[in-house]
Amino acid sequence: MAHSRKSKSNNLISDAQKVLLAHIQPDDHLTIALSGGIDSVVLLNILTVLSKQMPFTLSAVHVNHGISSNATRWSRFCCDLCHAYGVSIHIAYLQIKKEAGVSLEAIAREERYRVFSGMPADFIVVAQHLDDQAETLLLQLFRGAGIRGLSAMPVVRKQSATAPQILRPLLEVSRRSIEDYARQNELRWINDESNDDTAFHRNFLRHDILPLLKKRYPNYPQTLLRASRHFAEASQLLDELAAMDSENCLVRGKLQIERIRKLNIKRVKNLLRFTLAQQGAMLPSTAKLEDIANQLLSANRDNQIHITFGNHEIRCFKGAVYILHKNKKVQAQNFDQCVWQGETRLALPNFNGAIRFTEVVNQGIDQQKLRTGPVTVRIRAGGERFTPACNRPRRSLKNLLQETSIPPWQRSRMPLLFCGEHLVWAPGIGIDCEFQVKSGETGILPLWEAE
Repeated sequence: MAHSRKSKSNNLISDAQKVLLAHIQPDDHLTIALSGGIDSVVLLNILTVLSKQMPFTLSAVHVNHGISSNATRWSRFCCDLCHAYGVSIHIAYLQIKKEAGVSLEAIAREERYRVFSGMPADFIVVAQHLDDQAETLLLQLFRGAGIRGLSAMPVVRKQSATAPQILRPLLEVSRRSIEDYARQNELRWINDESNDDTAFHRNFLRHDILPLLKKRYPNYPQTLLRASRHFAEASQLLDELAAMDSENCLVRGKLQIERIRKLNIKRVKNLLRFTLAQQGAMLPSTAKLEDIANQLLSANRDNQIHITFGNHEIRCFKGAVYILHKNKKVQAQNFDQCVWQGETRLALPNFNGAIRFTEVVNQGIDQQKLRTGPVTVRIRAGGERFTPACNRPRRSLKNLLQETSIPPWQRSRMPLLFCGEHLVWAPGIGIDCEFQVKSGETGILPLWEAE
């Protein structure tokens, strides 16, 4: 009997190892998303075993959502557990606020994955398993989700070019196998009291519906996984169509209304889903997506559309479509000024970005003239005047901005470089004539890097 238990544990470790071997590279850094529940505790145990056999490094991240009164105790449990394993852990503290029209679970999930995106790792390893796949498919069906929502969770999912990938090594492992492993290895875990609350849709399915379903269809998790994979194939084909439409509709990284209007509304909605998913946006409801598509199709080049949904908003300017994250609104109104003291990179968190300063021959700001007064970064106060072209008259910054391709909502939030009270540089416009470097000399060229 003991041999049988050991064999089952080894099978689970072997299954996870096969997934890792297929996707990670030697010396990759893996960070496990550790909630403290049974699934992630088992995954941590497995990864700790495998880290001694495979060339990867391991750490953990625990997200404290601050929703439960037990959240602090759970964070402490995860710290103690990682300490016992000799695994470093990062605790991310969040303050989740309910938003109208968006479920608390959805907000928590988006914020959790935002934390994951910022972790210094090659992969964020999560403990989702076969039964999670089945539950997710049924929940999406009851929500009236489309093909993308009904697709199976992939073993590996890319987030963005700079963020770690999401890795799910237990996706074909049943909840029963995970529970057996935990008991056989005498693991300890926490129980989130909310998991027993059937007011939550997932818990209602898990506790009241799926046990009944299993009596008639004992293999339903595997069957629903197969169905999800069929949906995933269809979703991939729709993404390929959207990628072709995107290529035809993009100019300098922005969708263009004139080109979008050449598509029928079904392809516009498909393109929007694809584009929003690429930017990590929470997809709007069917009705909201229909409204966005109709507004874009009926807009002209001069329309300044502004549509909000979830944590994102869509704006239009000069026929280009901008998809913006509302959480990244610039806090420039609370900004006084920042002194530049010669750093090659000046971080400006109030503006969600930084100014990089580079020495360039025949370009940039005259370094001698910058020494005539304190160099500061400020926002527009109104009345600034500027001469970016030496053969043109001095003009108001307001008029110069109106002639640029800088959207109106960004103009009052731009970081401006001053020497004393003299406006020296404005991003997207240039350097004032009086401060421009002479031919043959080396100047300081500022470059605005928005996050």
